[in-house]
Amino acid sequence: MPAGSPHPIERSFVQRVAIVYGLGVLFMLALAALWFGADVLLLIFACILFALLLHELSRRLAARLHCRRGIALAIVVVVLLAVIGGGGVLTAPQIGEQAAKLGTVVPETIEQLRAAVQKNALLRSLATDLPSSEQIRKQLLSLVPNAGLFFSGILGALGNVIIIAFVGLYFAAQPKVYLDGFIALIPQARRPRARAVLDEIGHTLAQWLVGKSVSMVVVGCATAIGLSLLGVPLALILGVIAGLLDFIPYVGPLMAGVPAVLIAFSINPTLGVSTIALFAAIQLLEGYLVSPLIEAKTVSLPPALTVVMQLLFGALFGLAGVALATPLTAVLVILLIMLYVQDVLGDDVKQPSQTDS
Repeated sequence: MPAGSPHPIERSFVQRVAIVYGLGVLFMLALAALWFGADVLLLIFACILFALLLHELSRRLAARLHCRRGIALAIVVVVLLAVIGGGGVLTAPQIGEQAAKLGTVVPETIEQLRAAVQKNALLRSLATDLPSSEQIRKQLLSLVPNAGLFFSGILGALGNVIIIAFVGLYFAAQPKVYLDGFIALIPQARRPRARAVLDEIGHTLAQWLVGKSVSMVVVGCATAIGLSLLGVPLALILGVIAGLLDFIPYVGPLMAGVPAVLIAFSINPTLGVSTIALFAAIQLLEGYLVSPLIEAKTVSLPPALTVVMQLLFGALFGLAGVALATPLTAVLVILLIMLYVQDVLGDDVKQPSQTDS
């Protein structure tokens, strides 16, 4: 060993210390990027979710029509544009009118309930907990600006939708390019396992998205039709809200049911009770028929875990965090199963795709 050169043991110790400090710095930088760039990361995740939905629909259509996936993707995009565009043209005036009325009807209903409660001594204390009509109006107007993601405001929400649509379409058109580019950043010895993990995440989320889309349509249509038959005003916009919020398990249906029940009770108590029964029946149908079919093909998350993660992501990232909490939790569960339980602990635990019925 040349004179003055460090001892091999000393050199090894210095290298280990440098690696540990380097990993620590990288970890802190990753946390900083996650904290300050959370809105951008959520927007990218939403783009990936939309791309997975398009990819899964085009894959199924290609298998059924025996055509190339690119042709099937084009058909899926055209059909979606026709359905959304045609439905928007037909229902936009009515939805716009009902949405405007909803912003005034709900605060007025709260004031009516406050006045009714004041007549009952036992319920009078509840009136102090009810928000004022002005507070509710501000909350309704601030719902979209506080949605999170990247842009804010109503025009910003439209910008988010456009970005998700176009970026998701680009991802879905050439998924292999982006997947291979990401895999190239991983050491060669771990690339097969990394690809297996990403394939599992993509398969699980794609199956979940297709099932959840069906569930949202069923819940939205059933709610609109049921409220119309009961004679509840603003049935169409309330059905649209119920369908969209069904994307958020457990919390979403409660948020969707509150305005409908308030409006129904403002007309008469019998209608209010009937509206509660309608929402309960729809959620029983969704909870005991649709959701089990979805979970049988994806990952079954415990209800308490889902609600806790919604609270956590909601506190960190706002409404967008609540909306994306379930798919984010599904990703974390898959990573935990495959990279820790299987690879580190060595337990023979099945992953979601291996439990398909």
